[in-house]
Amino acid sequence: MSDNAQDRNLPATERKLRKARAEGQVARSRDLSHFAAIAVGGALLVALAPQLAGRLKALLGQGLSFNAASLADPRLMGERLAELSAKCLLVVLSLGAAMTAVAVVGSIAVGGWNWTLKPLAPRFDKIDPLAGFGRMLSKQHLVETLKASALALILGVIGALYLKSHLDEFSATLSLPLPAAIGQTGDMLRGGLTLLVLALALFAVVDVPLQRHLYAQRQKMSHQEVKQEHKEVEGNTEVKAKVRARMREMTKRRMLAAVPRADLVVMNPTHYAVALKYDDGSMAAPRVVAKGADLLAMKIRDVAKEAKVPVLQAPVLARALYAHAELDREIPAALFAAVAQVLAYVYQLRAALSGRGAMPGELPELSVPQELDPHQVKASPHTADS
Repeated sequence: MSDNAQDRNLPATERKLRKARAEGQVARSRDLSHFAAIAVGGALLVALAPQLAGRLKALLGQGLSFNAASLADPRLMGERLAELSAKCLLVVLSLGAAMTAVAVVGSIAVGGWNWTLKPLAPRFDKIDPLAGFGRMLSKQHLVETLKASALALILGVIGALYLKSHLDEFSATLSLPLPAAIGQTGDMLRGGLTLLVLALALFAVVDVPLQRHLYAQRQKMSHQEVKQEHKEVEGNTEVKAKVRARMREMTKRRMLAAVPRADLVVMNPTHYAVALKYDDGSMAAPRVVAKGADLLAMKIRDVAKEAKVPVLQAPVLARALYAHAELDREIPAALFAAVAQVLAYVYQLRAALSGRGAMPGELPELSVPQELDPHQVKASPHTADS
């Protein structure tokens, strides 16, 4: 039921429209193309009427002139006929090429340029009589049939009324000399063509928004289609969740494996833990090799203690490092001073434990910028209000 037309009440997505264009489905207005071609053809005929009339007179004069040689040799008559036909065909083809080009431009103006060979591919559903009968009774075909019938009726009525009102004038041209008859016939045809072009222009004005509306209706989607497209674009939610969980687990294992090689772990007693590594020969600044919160922080602490890596309680520095330092990246420059104090304390502690120096006292107060402490940033609005 979700594929029925009555269930497709959502506008097409950009992906659906791109797919439709790739398959050759775009909005097109035949009435606009017809109007543009006939209007341009009529305008060219009117603009070039003197030249065309002169050329027609010359061709008629050339065709009606004979000599004894042409009458005696049938081959000369055939060659002459071919020559005259080629001259007439050149005029007709030039006018037809101009009308065709304008018709193509009018078609592109509605749906834009679209080049694809997919509509030429064989489709067996097109020869299915039941499917074809359903398409014949579709809303689009009914609208197109009614519109074409109305256009044919209106054009026929306009042509019949115009011929009836100018019947005497058309009859009078039979008694006129050829040049005058050609000129008068051209004037009468120009008036009739103007009426037909106006009727086509009216239909084109109506047909362009109608075709865009029908195209939008054909491309509408059901809720199920939108969900399916979202799933195809974004991927299955459950699969993505499993992938993210797997990546988090791999990152966790990699961090815990790096903790024994760290120089120290800075902790906020129960919430945050950050393991730091520094090698003055290969590093410009200390690097974060592991960090975590809550249970992961406790796991980092336990692994560090098992590997005899110093664990220091420095809540402010631990919070700042956890919030602003990236994994496997150097610490922010604003925390260099505080981390240097901690590293110096650790080196003194190691020297004392190995008997190469005195035991240091308590860890000195660290110079951590207040704006890097997440707790201070959260508390600042309340402090300002108070």
